[in-house]
Amino acid sequence: MTNLSDLWKSFKFLSSTKDLSEKEITFLEGFLAKEYNLKEKKRIAYLMKMSGIKRIKLLEDFNWTFNPKISKDKILEFMNTDWLKKPANLVLIGPAGVGKTHIATSLAYDSLLKGHQTIFLTLFELIAKLSKAKSPFTLVDYYAKVPVFCIDEVGYSMPSKEQADYIFQIISKRTELYTTILTTNLIPSQWGKIFDSTTASAILDRLSMNGKFITFEGRSYRSKK
Repeated sequence: MTNLSDLWKSFKFLSSTKDLSEKEITFLEGFLAKEYNLKEKKRIAYLMKMSGIKRIKLLEDFNWTFNPKISKDKILEFMNTDWLKKPANLVLIGPAGVGKTHIATSLAYDSLLKGHQTIFLTLFELIAKLSKAKSPFTLVDYYAKVPVFCIDEVGYSMPSKEQADYIFQIISKRTELYTTILTTNLIPSQWGKIFDSTTASAILDRLSMNGKFITFEGRSYRSKK
């Protein structure tokens, strides 16, 4: 952002720039651009600290050739939608090690860089937070309103009936309002293994609204290390 008019609005100055000399405009553009960039870096750093993202993953670092059955086109198709402006759901399905978390993390990090509050948690971490919360309803309300919310590793932890109901409430409240991303090793018909059949069906129903389910197939990336 180097346009003086835009910078002026960003810093909420009340006076107009019309009476400034060319020299003053040049100085202000440079000064305010530096201040704006510093302000943005601090905001991104704060969002990153609050996000729960432990390791930054970039989409351009993903090895698409290792597992050619993973559809790069479907991922890019999702990214090319207005998923940061319009509510969207994305469920990445596949065995361990095929890159679901990498893709989900890169999407979460991309949204964060664009200034959107983003939370990234494993299902285990979400369950732990719900169990420790003095007021689970407050936590549910908080996660229900985060612009981008990612739940990783759905299928590796078993929530209690009460915790499963809270998770359903989070996803349900987000429907048609915010973007939700999930990664799981379970196909939809197997979600009854971690939620009761009624809750599993209800969660899947909410996720299918404005939702895309993408299956990952192939070898574990960890096997080549």
